[in-house]
This record gives sequence, C-alpha cells and structure tokens, in this order.
Amino acid sequence: MARAAVIPARGGDFEFWDVDLDDPREDEALVRMVATGICHTDLTLRSFLPEEMFPRILGHEGAGIVERVGTDVSGISVGDHVVMSYRSCRSCPTCGEGSPAYCEQHILLNYMGFRLDGSTVHHRDDEAVQGSFFGQSSLATHAIGYADNCVVVDPSIELSLLAPYGCSFQTGAGTVLNVLRPAEGQSIAVFGAGAVGLAAIAAARAGGTTVVAVDPAPARLAAAQRLGALTVDPTAVGADGVVAAVKDLTSGGPAGAIDTSAVPAVVKQAQLALAPRGTLVPLGLGPDEWVLDAADLLATGKVVRSSVEGDADPTSFIPELISLRDQGHFPLDDLVTTYPAEEIARAVADVEAGAVVKPVLVW
Repeated sequence: MARAAVIPARGGDFEFWDVDLDDPREDEALVRMVATGICHTDLTLRSFLPEEMFPRILGHEGAGIVERVGTDVSGISVGDHVVMSYRSCRSCPTCGEGSPAYCEQHILLNYMGFRLDGSTVHHRDDEAVQGSFFGQSSLATHAIGYADNCVVVDPSIELSLLAPYGCSFQTGAGTVLNVLRPAEGQSIAVFGAGAVGLAAIAAARAGGTTVVAVDPAPARLAAAQRLGALTVDPTAVGADGVVAAVKDLTSGGPAGAIDTSAVPAVVKQAQLALAPRGTLVPLGLGPDEWVLDAADLLATGKVVRSSVEGDADPTSFIPELISLRDQGHFPLDDLVTTYPAEEIARAVADVEAGAVVKPVLVW
C-alpha cells in the first residue's frame, strides 16, 4: 500500500489516493520515499498526455531509502539512501555506447505508465493506475525502482537537497558539461533561470566559463548573480533589446545557449544571440513548434540540437555533481524549498507563480 499524489484525468489536479503497490519483482527494488522534487515535466504532462494515459502517478525526482530488493538486483542494498533518475535498458547498442539517455527503450521505460510486459505497478480497487514514470512514479510514499535508476548516495546528506539531482540539476549541468562543453575563453547564455537554468549556470561557472542569464523574474536574476552570472532583464531592455544585450556581454555572442523557457520567441532570441557556429540547446517542454531564423542559420553555421537529461548517465554523473557540491563548486542547496507532501497544491502554485525555484515534497 502507498499513499500517492494522482492525476485522476487529463488536465486534472493532484489528488491523494491510497493505492496498492506490487511487491518488487526479481529486478526491482522497493524504495520508501523521503523527498520528491516537483519538475516542470510533472506539471506539463498533466495536460500533454492523452486521456487514456490516466489516472497516473507522476514524479521523477525521488530520493529515499531502499526497503526491499529483488534477487536479481545488484549495486543497491536494503538501507541504502538513493537518488532516483530516468531508466535505461543498459543492453541496447546506444546504452552500450555510453549514451543511456537515448536508450532504444526510453519511451517505453519512462513514459508509457507500465512495465515492458504491460503490467502496472499500481492498482486501486482492482483497477490499474498508471505509473512507472521514469521507472519510479515517486510522488508517493513508496516507489518501485531499478538498479539502473537508483543511485546510492552518502546517507549523511539530507535527501531533500539531493532529490533535484535526479532530473533538473542533472539536465542543466549535463547540458553544459556533456553537450556544450565550452572551451577556455568561451561564454554561454542561459535563457530561463529556473532550476534547470541555474544548474547550468553553476556547472559553467565551476569551470570558469562566463555566463549570461536572461530572465524577467528579479528573484531568479538575483540567484543567477549569486552563482556568478551576468544578467539581462528582458523587461528592462525590451524584447528587441535582448539579443543585443547578450551579444554585448559576451563580446559578440556566446558559443552556446540553453533555453529552458519553452517560449518560441525566446528560443528564437537564443538562436540569434549566438556567435557564428554556436550551438543552441532548447530544453523546455511546451509547444510543438518553434519558428527559427532560417537566414541566420544558413549564414552562420549555427547548430540547434536537443538533449535528453543533459546526455548524462545518472549512475556516474549524479555522484560527480554531488562531489562538486561537497567541494563548494555546485552551490544549489538554497534553491530548494521544502513542503509537507500533503501541501503539493501550494508547492505547485508557488513554483508556477515564480515564488520558489525548486519545490521539494517531504513525505
């Protein structure tokens, strides 16, 4: 039995249900959740997925303590503190190449709501409740996880501070360190200084890279400044002035840009602000289409590419980020605001209003 925050129907709000949770199978582990971050993806998919994929338990930034493990599970043990991330099969050619974020089974393992054999982990009154979101559905008191998405962490670190490493912090930092990889003397721009954007800024500044952050929210610009970023307030310079302001602060344009806003006009600004042959990585989930400047692309050799989870392998990358944190080079603890789990509606309202950066539920 688990207590879970459930989306009962497409477009609905979170409701707390008591659900039956399967015992872990041979390749599964039962994790008692201590903390779960709320990510933009959790909120967007409430209305993005089709009606037949509800009721559904979301949550993919879980952190907790392992209570049971299946006989085929290795690398995690009862009592381990773990951060949960996305799933990958670890056996397809892409996984074998060291790119589990692009696993051939990625959609099935992370989004469809059931195991590969079609069975669901959760039930209520003998009716299926779709879960297995990112191999966890961690907006609940307990979750079923796997050796490939449970990362053992130091039990002395508060789990509420580590939950965001499973997705948002990993995605932002990974996009800088694994995708853009700015060379010495290069700069980057980050459009949208939420949890993902600020993690990108922290990772870039840890390597000494100049960063320009663009965001209309004063509190988020202040957070970016504390991390060492230069800032542009689009409400101050105007929409037409953003590109020029970013170029001025980066001596002609950054070598890389990240968009987390998912606002089409902002994605276009990020493209135009780039230096020739620069790379834009749009990360925000939202509209189906962007309108880019074709003439600019054709004349400058710029690249627009996507990234899943910052191209990171969580089993190695999350420990690397936590090590940077422990050394004082990834200082994101103060971005976390905790809420009792039953106050999920307040947490959602606060993050949507921009009052907090990273809400984390405590179970």
